[in-house]
Amino acid sequence: MAISKEEVKHIAHLARLSINDKEINSFQEDLGEILNYVDRLKTVKTKEKENVTAKKIFNIFRKDKFSAGKPNHKKKNFLREAPDRKDNFFKVPPIFK
Repeated sequence: MAISKEEVKHIAHLARLSINDKEINSFQEDLGEILNYVDRLKTVKTKEKENVTAKKIFNIFRKDKFSAGKPNHKKKNFLREAPDRKDNFFKVPPIFK
């Protein structure tokens, strides 16, 4: 599938790329080859094929641990290093006004 120089320039503009004439010719060839390959993939019959993955995918969850009532010395250390704080919280500038 051929792609025109104007189409390459338009794609470069959308991608905020500044390209010269030599690069336009190179991209014209490369993008044409990519589009030809995509057209070839469209002809592959996949209706009878089962979806297969190389490895079984699953989520790994950790057990929740209840830590209320335990002293947390790390929190005190973090708060001590904070540039600005209020009570037991970091004080940050507001995001919305």
